[in-house]
Amino acid sequence: MQKPDGAGSAPALPEDGVLAEREFCPPPEAGFSLERITYWSQGLKVRGFLLRPLQPSPAPGLVYCRGGIRRVGMVSMARILPLARRGFAVLAPFYRGNEGGEGREDFAGDDRHDVYAAVRLMLRLPEVSGPKVPLIGFSRGAIMALLAAAECEGAGPVVAWGGVSDLRLTYEERVDLRRMLRRVVGHPRKQPEEYIRRSPALWAERIASPVLILHGTGDSQVGVEHARRLARALEAAGRPYAMELYDGMGHVYTEQALEAAVAWIRRHSSG
Repeated sequence: MQKPDGAGSAPALPEDGVLAEREFCPPPEAGFSLERITYWSQGLKVRGFLLRPLQPSPAPGLVYCRGGIRRVGMVSMARILPLARRGFAVLAPFYRGNEGGEGREDFAGDDRHDVYAAVRLMLRLPEVSGPKVPLIGFSRGAIMALLAAAECEGAGPVVAWGGVSDLRLTYEERVDLRRMLRRVVGHPRKQPEEYIRRSPALWAERIASPVLILHGTGDSQVGVEHARRLARALEAAGRPYAMELYDGMGHVYTEQALEAAVAWIRRHSSG
């Protein structure tokens, strides 16, 4: 007996960037809305914060890509509230496997799709305006943001802030991270392709959006050579970029760099 069309087949997975749940939380201050959202990414429910000003409405969207992995470097209000105060609706993914989300974070591997889905979600939300969604990537979040600029339609200008641009260099510089990198990414000699895929300085010609590089010369966690390598690669590829190096600044979030990031995003989102 012939089965009817579709009988016995697995149900279709929800499309990436579709909202699954919204939980309103007490805002950090008056005049803002804070939600803990759940959205779909590769068939997984992934969580993040959506923080937006009540005015303007709709507000221009922005995706903030945090650094670290798992509990290290988790999203904080100290990072996203200053952006919302400047008029942005900020979506900050926790990445898969964190804060009750499904799946497992893998340091700019498949979890990069959580950022792509966040961009698609922002383009769907009625509270968010703009044909493109800019991204700020801090530390390893810069890899996520730059991957979005290379692979995700709708990604706008990118700010790489204290960002990793060559993961093999991180392996060499950060002895304390080698065990984690071998476990999550692989060994750079045995899995070189995984390190290349996570190294924007090695495929800068694919980056379709303007890039602002912000880095402190005193950064001991992500050395300033990452910024210089990314700048040289973008220059060689003929891609639009600018770089600001801050003398003696470490791996920190500063007002000066924040103002530079916001000005860059506004300038490159208006045209």
